[in-house]
Amino acid sequence: MHPITAKLKSRLKLPLIGSPLFIISNPDLVIAQCRAGVVGSFPSLNARPLPQLEEWLQRLSTELTEADAPYAANLIVHKSTDRLMADLELVVKYKVPVVITSLGAREDVNAAVHSYGGIVLHDVINNRFAKKAIEKGADGIIAVAAGAGGHAGTLSPFALVSEIREWFDGPLVLSGAIGTGAAILAAEAAGADFGYMGSAFIATEEARADAHYKQAIVDGTASDIVYSDLFTGVSGNYLRPSIVAAGLDPDNLPKGDYKTMNFGSGGNTDAKAWRDIWGSGQGIGAVKEVLPAAELVARLKREYAAARARLLEQSAPFAA
Repeated sequence: MHPITAKLKSRLKLPLIGSPLFIISNPDLVIAQCRAGVVGSFPSLNARPLPQLEEWLQRLSTELTEADAPYAANLIVHKSTDRLMADLELVVKYKVPVVITSLGAREDVNAAVHSYGGIVLHDVINNRFAKKAIEKGADGIIAVAAGAGGHAGTLSPFALVSEIREWFDGPLVLSGAIGTGAAILAAEAAGADFGYMGSAFIATEEARADAHYKQAIVDGTASDIVYSDLFTGVSGNYLRPSIVAAGLDPDNLPKGDYKTMNFGSGGNTDAKAWRDIWGSGQGIGAVKEVLPAAELVARLKREYAAARARLLEQSAPFAA
């Protein structure tokens, strides 16, 4: 096992990273995730205005201990993020254990995190971007495959993980319709080290999401997910009911414009992503009720153990 992978897994009770949920993730959710034994994360831009980010980092640094799983902060490194360097300064000040970078790989950001011993995971949608991220100093890769919530790729998780594993033996996280403990085990079987789960955590009590949003996750299935680049300029998966509620036809959405990428304005519509247009992955069919995050993780642990036992039994005839 790669040393960084081993370091991360040593503090986890389940090989799972809770993905950073724009607007939704907050210290309450992150702390609950980490105390339950999985990596909790949040986008730095969720803390607004900037001084609130320091308040969040102070709280996380104080309340979480070595007995808990490490937490992660997500930095959007795209040039449209005018707060990046200020956020990065606070990340370094509080020595955030894991930093997830999105929408571009930057050597200076990676070097800053490495200066205090932090780990950088970069999310990608294809093998080419994965290679660029590692060349620029990222420690690990988050492979965002088809079916992932929010900004997502279109490649099969099997194809994407296989291509990356041909040349990379470091930490590899798989994102894409992972909603059960069995899916986490499947990610490992495919060659990843961790699963990456977001949508199921939207329907938790600690999540900072509208009650209607949480209920839509509970009520929804894979067929309720629409893939579009209209709302932010980057292709992503969204809940069909929220698109309808915004007065749009989910089956006839116009094309977006990458040049107008804006994560707060909603791109080419009056509806704001993610306030009005709700991101979600295809794995929500497994979500049956709104629960505390700790109960969700407990359910995932049971499912993971059951799936592992079932797999060992089914594969026993072929063990030789």
